Amino acid sequence: MEASSASLKRIKFGKLKVVRRHLLQRYEHQPFISCLAGFYSCRWKRYQRRRTEPGKCCCKMRECVFFPLLVGAFCFSLVFLYMWGEAKNDYNNFDWYNYGNLGFWFLWSLVLLIVAAILFTYITLLLVLAMCLLAEGQQLYLHWSHKIGTFLVLGFSITALFILSVLWGDQWKTVRLSFQITAPYLHIGAITIMVLLSWPVALHAIRADKKVVQMIIVGPYLAILLFLFLIPLGMYSPCIREMGTLGPKPALIGHRGAPMLAPENTEMSFQKTIEHGGDGLETDVTISYDGVPFLMHDSTLRRTTNINEVYPNDTAQNAALFSWDTLKELNAGTWFLKDKPFSCMGSLSRADQNQAMNQSIYQLSHFLRLADSQNKLVIFDLYRPPEKHPYRNSWINRTLEVILNESGIRPHLVLWLENDMRSFVQSVAPGFQQTMGSKAPVEDLLMDNIVKLNLAYTEMSSEDIRKYAEANITTNLYVVNEPWLFSLAWCSGVHSVTTNAVHTLKNLNQPLFLMTPQQYNIMWILTDLTSVLLISLIFALHWWRERSFSCCAQDGGPMLESGTYNKFRTELSDMPTVMA
Repeated sequence: MEASSASLKRIKFGKLKVVRRHLLQRYEHQPFISCLAGFYSCRWKRYQRRRTEPGKCCCKMRECVFFPLLVGAFCFSLVFLYMWGEAKNDYNNFDWYNYGNLGFWFLWSLVLLIVAAILFTYITLLLVLAMCLLAEGQQLYLHWSHKIGTFLVLGFSITALFILSVLWGDQWKTVRLSFQITAPYLHIGAITIMVLLSWPVALHAIRADKKVVQMIIVGPYLAILLFLFLIPLGMYSPCIREMGTLGPKPALIGHRGAPMLAPENTEMSFQKTIEHGGDGLETDVTISYDGVPFLMHDSTLRRTTNINEVYPNDTAQNAALFSWDTLKELNAGTWFLKDKPFSCMGSLSRADQNQAMNQSIYQLSHFLRLADSQNKLVIFDLYRPPEKHPYRNSWINRTLEVILNESGIRPHLVLWLENDMRSFVQSVAPGFQQTMGSKAPVEDLLMDNIVKLNLAYTEMSSEDIRKYAEANITTNLYVVNEPWLFSLAWCSGVHSVTTNAVHTLKNLNQPLFLMTPQQYNIMWILTDLTSVLLISLIFALHWWRERSFSCCAQDGGPMLESGTYNKFRTELSDMPTVMA
């Protein structure tokens, strides 16, 4: 009888253990952790019930090795996305370079930006999931598909950075310039991230049993935080300046006209620049085989004309080897509507589309007459004809003949850039504004009667611009399209910029990100003080919670492994008592 009674108790006890297990699975289920583990590890039905104690290994050795790769992929993808985002000013140059190598036009720059943004978003989500799992005391187990994705992001970012550094290294100069605008706001973003990270840091540091572990966790965090607090002491931006010290807005010179609104180097393009209030016109001059200077940037006619339809066997021939009679019959506008060379072009009206479709190659003499009639400055790159060209050795003389005798433009409107035969040009056209395309000592520039420098925007320097201005030498920067870059040039004291976006920059009434030193100091101090307060409160909250949990544990209160009370928790040791 006693044996059967004991057997019955064992059966009932076993059934009760099953019921208890079902209760725990029902009431201990945590949807948040389940979702985290599901997205990170693809374990939607299984996740770690017991939390990993602070100070102990949060994952297996393989996962410990892989987590730094995840962080590295995030860092490299962030650097590449920022670098390529700031390179937007030069996307057209990138696409033009690819056109020269591939033979067809496509907005590769925009595709690369979209891919970079998608990969960065993906790797950021993985890292956020990992940090949340660690904060919840869960072990990391990254699914194999995510591991492959992490390697792809890391490999793509490193490869892209390497290729761009080799082929387009000047973009790092653009990144450095961008810091003069974005650094104050990047500083705020970095401080915000450190405030968010203080939650898991405080949780693990306060729960750690050993002082050494606490120092390992808190030490690097505080060092980075202190570094970020002190960064503004070494920060410089020309747009942080006292009220009343900002110079006049730089003049706008249309780069090949208005190439976002009309086919480049056509009459329509220059008319659009004039309509939108441009102060000058920039172009490129080539001389035809029979001595007619015309406007063309590329060495061939393939990109900006219909040469492929009219003379398909001559698409690779130099543009200067065609006669003017042949050139003037080509269409120079249909490509613009088909290829859409800029990602931010917008839509054209029906009238503008019809006008663009009927554009032809523009003569230099007509271009100069248009500029003179509108009182616009002109600046142009003059291309020397190739070997065996009749005007190979008289190209400058022929160009001067057109400017002085055929166009009738007033000499002071011409910014003469070509450096060959400069002394001769000064003797026959003393009214030209002599312009140099590179930096040089002030004494040398004054000796050559240089009154303007035409520099790439990557050579922007407030100190140099100020030095040249003191000698009455103004500075023009090319090609400046983005508002942030134009704002930086304005704050740096630039006199004029060559741009593809006259219609956009003309509406900018003051530099972006302009602030006084007092305003910036207030922003800096408030950011630091707010972050210190929030971080202190987070550390104090975790200390108070752990102290309260410790007191409850000493009083014998029921606790989960995580330290959180659960009224459905029942210890196995109490089961016989319940049965009784």
